Amino acid sequence: MSAQPSNGEQAPLLPGGGPSINRDQPVRPSVRAIIYGVLTAIFVVGLVVVSVFWEEVGGIVGSLPKDPEQAAKRILEIAPVIVGAVFVVDGHIDLPILVRERYANNASAFDLEKEMPAHVDIPRLRKGQVGGFFWSTFVECPSDEAVGKEFLNSTWRVRDTLEQIDIARLLIDQYPDTFELALTSRDIKSVISRGKIASLLGVEGGHQLGNSIGVLRQLYLLGVRYVTLTHVCHNVFADSCGMQPGMIPRWNGLSPLGVNLIHEMNRIGMLVDLSHTSDDTARQALQTTKAPVIWSHSSARAVHDVPRNVPDDILAMIGTDAPDQVDAVVMVNFAPFFVADPGNATVQTVADHVDHIADIAGKKHVGLGSDFDGIGDTPKGLEDVSKYPALIAELFRRGWTRFELAGLTGRNLLRVMDGAERVAQELQDLGTEPSYAIYDKRTDIGRRVEL
Repeated sequence: MSAQPSNGEQAPLLPGGGPSINRDQPVRPSVRAIIYGVLTAIFVVGLVVVSVFWEEVGGIVGSLPKDPEQAAKRILEIAPVIVGAVFVVDGHIDLPILVRERYANNASAFDLEKEMPAHVDIPRLRKGQVGGFFWSTFVECPSDEAVGKEFLNSTWRVRDTLEQIDIARLLIDQYPDTFELALTSRDIKSVISRGKIASLLGVEGGHQLGNSIGVLRQLYLLGVRYVTLTHVCHNVFADSCGMQPGMIPRWNGLSPLGVNLIHEMNRIGMLVDLSHTSDDTARQALQTTKAPVIWSHSSARAVHDVPRNVPDDILAMIGTDAPDQVDAVVMVNFAPFFVADPGNATVQTVADHVDHIADIAGKKHVGLGSDFDGIGDTPKGLEDVSKYPALIAELFRRGWTRFELAGLTGRNLLRVMDGAERVAQELQDLGTEPSYAIYDKRTDIGRRVEL
């Protein structure tokens, strides 16, 4: 090994007879003046260019147009490039139930390329710069009389759920230039990169599982990627918050079968959705889950006091800073009943909910879950899916940065999905067994015999 130079630097790349530099020779004043003059001219020209074309280049170099509407448009345009977000990804749209109720699930009876009767169609999705959404495959809760005291009576809800998955997937396939089924966070990014709307499936209520964890697994294979633990009714897994205060609990949170359901959702990579759940159900779910969770369409109770909204003590359980916190995203609902007193719901009041959740849980833990097509009326300024930029503009006025807004519109949800996918892979790599738990009131199936 050759000796190193005594000053510790590496030996010259050009050994021996390479050119040498005489560092003691001064630079002539005339040369220095020319160099400074050229650099000054370049700097001045740069300032002129930036000042003249700031609106065009601001979004790229770090600023945005001063006009909030133009800024919102720019944020949604550059979000995929800057931070990997995907335009707007809405956590909850009820297009499938509208199709069931108005068109008997006949996909040939209407054209999504033309104006639909409620809030969602392809032209308005494009205008609102929607990059993806969860198609809610919702069916209503059965009546207490129909399901029975122990939830044992057949109500056809699994059949109806399969029909809703069927119509959602038929519509996704019917418009292949617009929609594409997405199953993972990576799929969402891929679909958006090809100019399509990523289409995900969610099931809005444990009553749609037929009391069976086996049904959960089959729904996952059909493409479902979140299950809301309850709708407005209790079920064998958990208590609901209902719609009005004072709903009497059945389980005081999660049932024993509900704990097993969450473990299995974690294992297979199904997102746990806590919208519609009672406060005790939500608290216990956060203490039980190993994976990040979502509220697919819920707002802030401190802003508007209804049971469907999330209270501050639960929002404080969300985060990644403390060991007892859980990563999550609360996707704000636009339904006027949930955001303001009658007649007062506006884009500004929805923004108040976004701000409050961000203040308590952090801006990394809030998203959008409009409930479009599942609500009878809408806030002023958020009349349909074309209006998302109005909300982005309002939050921009309030000081949200483009990075924070990109998180709100999609990046936060992608992080949570990615986290749930990682947990599922880790559990499967560890050889975690599927859950074989069965509702203990069932008499139509044998009991597991331990060998």
